[in-house]
Amino acid sequence: MRVDLQDDDGIEVQMAPLIDCVFLLLIFFLVATTLKKVDKELPLQLPESAAAIEVQQPDAVTVVSIDKDQNVYIDGSPISLGLLQTTLRQKAAAPVPPKVRLDVDENVPFRKVMEILDILNFEELKNVGINTRKAKFDPEHP
Repeated sequence: MRVDLQDDDGIEVQMAPLIDCVFLLLIFFLVATTLKKVDKELPLQLPESAAAIEVQQPDAVTVVSIDKDQNVYIDGSPISLGLLQTTLRQKAAAPVPPKVRLDVDENVPFRKVMEILDILNFEELKNVGINTRKAKFDPEHP
């Protein structure tokens, strides 16, 4: 007697679990991309720099800004110099001190920038960068 071991039905891939996985991945990436911290943009005219390069900003960066009216902001919120020093002292006490980025309008006097740099130095925040914009190429003045 002969026994037929072949199945009449072919092997099929189940589509329902695959569709569920695709939707879960889609939801994960949608949520993950919306969690990025949004920087508040101030209307600043940054100074030009011929040596300016574009770098990827880390997530843990503290932005100290000075607008053309010499108002000081930290992470987009207005702040006084005394409160700025207190806030920076708290941030410097963290296990990993944050990187600080200075966004300064090009019309601000240098003494105002030096006040902020003195506060940063006093609070021992040494990882400081100054934000500039790249100079436009001018063939007349290379």
